[in-house]
Amino acid sequence: MNEIEQLIETPSTDSGATATGTDTVVASSFDPRLDLAAAVELAGRTLAAVRPEQYDAATPCDEFDVRRLSSHLVAVVRRISVIGRGEDPFSVPSFADEIADGGWAAAWEPGAREVAEVWADPGILGRQLRLPMGVLPGAAAAAVYTHELTVHTWDLARATGQQPKWDPALIERVIGVVRRALPAETRGGRIPFAEVVTVDPDAPAIDRLVAWAGRRP
Repeated sequence: MNEIEQLIETPSTDSGATATGTDTVVASSFDPRLDLAAAVELAGRTLAAVRPEQYDAATPCDEFDVRRLSSHLVAVVRRISVIGRGEDPFSVPSFADEIADGGWAAAWEPGAREVAEVWADPGILGRQLRLPMGVLPGAAAAAVYTHELTVHTWDLARATGQQPKWDPALIERVIGVVRRALPAETRGGRIPFAEVVTVDPDAPAIDRLVAWAGRRP
């Protein structure tokens, strides 16, 4: 229920687009690395504010409590670097189980620095990168992980009583991608998200994004 990347099956020959079984997702002319960097930064700040008494709290992502989600987020930021280097994404486990409780924020910092270094080359946007579900252009990979980090940051913030300062423009760009990559009509099975939750069309961008991912804002 937590990875939009599982939905995108076949990359387009256009380095600015990815294809799904039903539609084509075209990347914006806006450099998606900027959104990825912002999502990494906000996730790190939210992770750093988690308190020990909150580790066992449930999150809106049914699979994870705060402890498990924190571990998963560290794994995600590490995997983003591995993918950017063109290495095997499965060399990074889905959870940073070696990190003791409370050590996630300290582990996040070097992970975030590495993402910035690996993704600094503009050429990465057109490079074919291997993600867990297949090969995608770097521009598409950046959008995939901006979405995952943003939704999981919301999960963590909701579980721990935080109110991050969301960037509406960034989230609107993510919405533009995810509504094409993640159809509303078919959920469950190979679509690892719950049914879309109905919200007011004028709701804040973050509410509309997480509702499309099956969360209740």
